[in-house]
Amino acid sequence: MSNDQLKRRGLMLVISSPSGAGKTTLARMLMDEFEDVALSVSATTRDPRPNEQDGVDYHFKSLEDFRALIADQDFLEWARVFDHYYGTPRADTVALLKAGRDVIFDVDWQGADALHDQMPNDVVSVFVLPPSIEALEARLRARPGSTDETVARRMADAKAEIMHWRRYDYCIVNDNLDEAYQQLRRLFLVERTKRLRQLDLDAHVRQLLGEG
Repeated sequence: MSNDQLKRRGLMLVISSPSGAGKTTLARMLMDEFEDVALSVSATTRDPRPNEQDGVDYHFKSLEDFRALIADQDFLEWARVFDHYYGTPRADTVALLKAGRDVIFDVDWQGADALHDQMPNDVVSVFVLPPSIEALEARLRARPGSTDETVARRMADAKAEIMHWRRYDYCIVNDNLDEAYQQLRRLFLVERTKRLRQLDLDAHVRQLLGEG
Protein backbone atom coordinates (compact mmCIF):
# COMPACT_ATOMS: atom_id res chain seq x y z
CA MET A 1 0.00 0.00 0.00
CA SER A 2 1.48 3.36 -1.01
CA ASN A 3 1.55 6.43 1.23
CA ASP A 4 -1.09 8.08 -0.97
CA GLN A 5 -3.49 5.19 -0.29
CA LEU A 6 -3.19 5.30 3.49
CA LYS A 7 -6.04 7.04 5.29
CA ARG A 8 -4.80 10.23 6.93
CA ARG A 9 -6.12 12.59 9.58
CA GLY A 10 -5.79 16.21 8.58
CA LEU A 11 -3.68 18.70 10.50
CA MET A 12 -4.35 22.20 11.79
CA LEU A 13 -1.74 24.54 10.32
CA VAL A 14 -1.59 27.73 12.36
CA ILE A 15 0.22 30.57 10.59
CA SER A 16 0.88 33.78 12.50
CA SER A 17 2.91 36.88 11.75
CA PRO A 18 2.87 40.61 12.28
CA SER A 19 0.82 42.49 9.70
CA GLY A 20 2.86 42.81 6.51
CA ALA A 21 5.15 39.82 7.04
CA GLY A 22 3.36 37.69 4.44
CA LYS A 23 1.31 35.02 6.23
CA THR A 24 -1.81 35.56 4.13
CA THR A 25 0.11 35.31 0.85
CA LEU A 26 1.90 32.15 1.99
CA ALA A 27 -1.38 30.55 3.10
CA ARG A 28 -2.99 31.32 -0.27
CA MET A 29 -0.03 29.80 -2.11
CA LEU A 30 -0.40 26.60 -0.11
CA MET A 31 -4.14 26.38 -0.82
CA ASP A 32 -3.55 27.06 -4.51
CA GLU A 33 -1.17 24.09 -4.73
CA PHE A 34 -3.00 21.58 -2.52
CA GLU A 35 -6.70 21.00 -3.18
CA ASP A 36 -7.28 19.26 0.16
CA VAL A 37 -6.21 22.30 2.20
CA ALA A 38 -8.96 24.60 3.48
CA LEU A 39 -8.96 27.95 5.23
CA SER A 40 -10.76 27.96 8.56
CA VAL A 41 -14.00 29.96 8.34
CA SER A 42 -14.56 31.94 11.53
CA ALA A 43 -17.83 32.95 13.11
CA THR A 44 -18.33 36.66 13.78
CA THR A 45 -20.91 39.07 15.13
CA ARG A 46 -19.99 41.87 12.72
CA ASP A 47 -22.17 42.66 9.72
CA PRO A 48 -21.23 41.23 6.30
CA ARG A 49 -19.31 43.55 4.00
CA PRO A 50 -20.25 43.91 0.33
CA ASN A 51 -19.66 40.65 -1.59
CA GLU A 52 -19.06 38.60 1.60
CA GLN A 53 -21.01 35.35 1.77
CA ASP A 54 -22.26 33.62 4.88
CA GLY A 55 -20.48 30.30 5.32
CA VAL A 56 -17.77 31.22 2.81
CA ASP A 57 -16.06 34.32 4.22
CA TYR A 58 -17.50 34.07 7.74
CA HIS A 59 -20.33 32.47 9.63
CA PHE A 60 -22.30 35.61 10.52
CA LYS A 61 -24.01 35.32 13.91
CA SER A 62 -26.10 37.52 16.14
CA LEU A 63 -24.56 38.45 19.47
CA GLU A 64 -27.13 36.26 21.24
CA ASP A 65 -26.31 33.24 19.06
CA PHE A 66 -22.57 33.78 19.48
CA ARG A 67 -22.84 33.91 23.26
CA ALA A 68 -24.90 30.71 23.20
CA LEU A 69 -22.14 29.00 21.21
CA ILE A 70 -19.59 30.16 23.79
CA ALA A 71 -21.75 28.76 26.60
CA ASP A 72 -22.04 25.42 24.78
CA GLN A 73 -18.23 25.32 24.26
CA ASP A 74 -18.73 25.14 20.50
CA PHE A 75 -15.62 27.24 19.75
CA LEU A 76 -12.02 26.03 19.75
CA GLU A 77 -11.04 29.64 20.43
CA TRP A 78 -12.81 32.97 20.44
CA ALA A 79 -11.98 36.61 21.12
CA ARG A 80 -13.56 40.03 21.25
CA VAL A 81 -11.91 42.45 18.84
CA PHE A 82 -13.07 46.00 19.45
CA ASP A 83 -16.91 45.79 19.27
CA HIS A 84 -17.22 42.37 17.63
CA TYR A 85 -16.64 38.73 18.49
CA TYR A 86 -14.75 36.17 16.40
CA GLY A 87 -14.46 32.43 16.97
CA THR A 88 -13.37 29.13 15.41
CA PRO A 89 -16.25 26.62 15.24
CA ARG A 90 -15.20 23.27 16.72
CA ALA A 91 -17.51 21.04 14.67
CA ASP A 92 -16.37 22.41 11.29
CA THR A 93 -12.71 21.84 12.09
CA VAL A 94 -13.19 18.32 13.48
CA ALA A 95 -15.22 17.29 10.43
CA LEU A 96 -12.50 18.48 8.04
CA LEU A 97 -9.74 16.72 9.99
CA LYS A 98 -11.68 13.44 10.03
CA ALA A 99 -12.16 13.74 6.26
CA GLY A 100 -8.39 13.96 5.82
CA ARG A 101 -8.35 17.66 4.97
CA ASP A 102 -5.83 20.10 6.39
CA VAL A 103 -7.07 23.40 7.82
CA ILE A 104 -5.15 26.69 7.85
CA PHE A 105 -5.70 29.19 10.67
CA ASP A 106 -4.72 32.84 10.43
CA VAL A 107 -4.65 33.81 14.12
CA ASP A 108 -2.44 35.68 16.56
CA TRP A 109 -0.36 34.07 19.31
CA GLN A 110 -3.28 33.97 21.73
CA GLY A 111 -5.43 32.16 19.18
CA ALA A 112 -2.55 29.80 18.44
CA ASP A 113 -2.19 28.98 22.14
CA ALA A 114 -5.92 28.37 22.50
CA LEU A 115 -6.04 26.03 19.48
CA HIS A 116 -3.03 24.11 20.78
CA ASP A 117 -4.61 23.76 24.22
CA GLN A 118 -7.79 22.34 22.67
CA MET A 119 -6.21 20.00 20.09
CA PRO A 120 -2.48 19.60 20.82
CA ASN A 121 -1.96 16.54 18.60
CA ASP A 122 -3.48 18.26 15.56
CA VAL A 123 -1.87 21.71 15.67
CA VAL A 124 1.30 22.61 13.77
CA SER A 125 2.26 26.25 14.33
CA VAL A 126 4.40 28.49 12.13
CA PHE A 127 5.49 32.05 12.81
CA VAL A 128 6.50 34.21 9.83
CA LEU A 129 9.11 36.88 10.53
CA PRO A 130 10.10 39.83 8.33
CA PRO A 131 13.77 40.08 7.26
CA SER A 132 14.15 43.37 9.14
CA ILE A 133 12.04 45.92 10.96
CA GLU A 134 12.83 48.41 8.17
CA ALA A 135 11.54 46.02 5.51
CA LEU A 136 8.34 45.47 7.48
CA GLU A 137 7.73 49.21 7.80
CA ALA A 138 8.35 49.68 4.06
CA ARG A 139 5.78 46.97 3.26
CA LEU A 140 3.21 48.59 5.53
CA ARG A 141 3.80 52.04 4.03
CA ALA A 142 3.34 50.58 0.52
CA ARG A 143 -0.19 49.41 1.33
CA PRO A 144 -3.01 51.48 -0.19
CA GLY A 145 -4.47 53.98 2.26
CA SER A 146 -1.61 53.78 4.73
CA THR A 147 -0.94 56.84 6.88
CA ASP A 148 1.78 57.66 9.37
CA GLU A 149 -0.71 56.95 12.14
CA THR A 150 -1.79 53.52 10.85
CA VAL A 151 1.80 52.49 10.13
CA ALA A 152 2.93 53.53 13.61
CA ARG A 153 0.10 51.56 15.21
CA ARG A 154 0.81 48.47 13.11
CA MET A 155 4.51 48.66 13.86
CA ALA A 156 3.80 48.77 17.60
CA ASP A 157 1.44 45.79 17.22
CA ALA A 158 4.07 43.97 15.14
CA LYS A 159 6.75 44.26 17.81
CA ALA A 160 4.30 43.02 20.45
CA GLU A 161 3.43 40.01 18.25
CA ILE A 162 7.05 39.18 17.42
CA MET A 163 7.86 38.86 21.13
CA HIS A 164 5.90 35.58 21.17
CA TRP A 165 7.80 33.82 18.37
CA ARG A 166 9.16 31.14 20.72
CA ARG A 167 5.66 29.73 21.25
CA TYR A 168 5.64 28.29 17.71
CA ASP A 169 6.88 24.97 16.33
CA TYR A 170 8.55 26.59 13.31
CA CYS A 171 9.74 30.06 12.28
CA ILE A 172 10.24 31.27 8.70
CA VAL A 173 12.01 34.51 7.77
CA ASN A 174 10.18 35.87 4.73
CA ASP A 175 12.97 37.68 2.91
CA ASN A 176 12.24 36.03 -0.45
CA LEU A 177 8.62 34.91 -0.95
CA ASP A 178 9.42 31.88 -3.13
CA GLU A 179 12.06 30.62 -0.69
CA ALA A 180 9.77 31.21 2.28
CA TYR A 181 7.01 29.26 0.55
CA GLN A 182 9.33 26.34 -0.16
CA GLN A 183 10.21 26.20 3.54
CA LEU A 184 6.53 26.23 4.47
CA ARG A 185 5.75 23.58 1.85
CA ARG A 186 8.51 21.25 3.08
CA LEU A 187 7.52 21.38 6.72
CA PHE A 188 3.86 20.96 5.77
CA LEU A 189 4.59 17.77 3.80
CA VAL A 190 6.72 16.35 6.63
CA GLU A 191 3.99 17.03 9.19
CA ARG A 192 1.45 15.28 6.96
CA THR A 193 3.44 12.05 7.20
CA LYS A 194 3.77 11.94 10.99
CA ARG A 195 2.92 8.54 12.40
CA LEU A 196 0.04 9.79 14.53
CA ARG A 197 -1.74 11.16 11.43
CA GLN A 198 -1.43 7.92 9.39
CA LEU A 199 -4.59 6.14 10.48
CA ASP A 200 -4.06 2.92 8.49
CA LEU A 201 -0.49 2.26 9.58
CA ASP A 202 -1.37 -0.30 12.27
CA ALA A 203 -3.31 -2.40 9.79
CA HIS A 204 -0.64 -1.96 7.15
CA VAL A 205 2.13 -3.12 9.49
CA ARG A 206 0.07 -6.11 10.65
CA GLN A 207 -0.37 -7.05 7.00
CA LEU A 208 3.37 -6.74 6.40
CA LEU A 209 4.04 -9.02 9.37
CA GLY A 210 1.37 -11.51 8.30
CA GLU A 211 -0.71 -10.86 11.39
CA GLY A 212 -3.93 -9.72 9.77
